[in-house]
Amino acid sequence: MTAQTRFHLETAGPGLYEFTSEVRRWLRDSGDGLATLFVQHSSASILVQENVDPDVRTDLEAFFARLVPPADAPEMRWMRHVAEGPDDMPAHVKAAMLPVSLSIPVRRGDPALGTWQGIFLFEHRRAPRTRQVAALFLPA
Repeated sequence: MTAQTRFHLETAGPGLYEFTSEVRRWLRDSGDGLATLFVQHSSASILVQENVDPDVRTDLEAFFARLVPPADAPEMRWMRHVAEGPDDMPAHVKAAMLPVSLSIPVRRGDPALGTWQGIFLFEHRRAPRTRQVAALFLPA
């Protein structure tokens, strides 16, 4: 049986927001197959990343903040798409560099993640948002 759902994730600004437990709950009785997750926004990403040491998230956030600073930073003044603020176009750039969908094998109703892996929404905007991730499970 094919199953679909949508996750609604609340964010409080830039950062990685883990929702592995929500995905596990959804898949709990699914058996073997493949789960596909797709973030429905052009200024956020979705990642499989380490979920034990919070320094990993902190370092990733700092890296991407340095790699693509806000449009009001002197080196970024060339950006034109700033209608929603100086974090607008940088958020789109980060989302263009990172995945917006994931395919995860499922074994006996559990995502086949590694020992220290979790599923994260990577919020790239400064203001709090409600993000949606569409999900589809296809049985083996």
